[in-house]
Amino acid sequence: MSGSDRYQKGLKTRSEVLGKAHVERATARATDFDREFQQQITEYCWNDVWNRPGLERKTRSMLNIAMLASLGREDEFKLHVRASKNTGVTRDEVKEILMQVAIYAGVPAANTAFRLAREVFEQADKEAQS
Repeated sequence: MSGSDRYQKGLKTRSEVLGKAHVERATARATDFDREFQQQITEYCWNDVWNRPGLERKTRSMLNIAMLASLGREDEFKLHVRASKNTGVTRDEVKEILMQVAIYAGVPAANTAFRLAREVFEQADKEAQS
């Protein structure tokens, strides 16, 4: 598969998971400095990994939420919690993931993740009401 094919397939997956508006903003903000990085993550992450057989998209999403919470990657964690509505991960499942994080990665990591997830869900609820 050529780089262009990989990029287009990755872009499709990235848009389906994170939302078209987010991906369009990220693409539009790309500069000469980081354009190649955006292409790389779209091809390698969003095509080569997210489109692999073996795990469903929902499972990949759940793994990302757990890993990002465990690593304290707050911005990416919030992004993937927002994306959970597109991957079929429920709020109750996010809660259970974070309960698991508390035991295996530590209470401080889970405490922060719970706060961030609550913020994401509260914002989503406000947007849904408007």
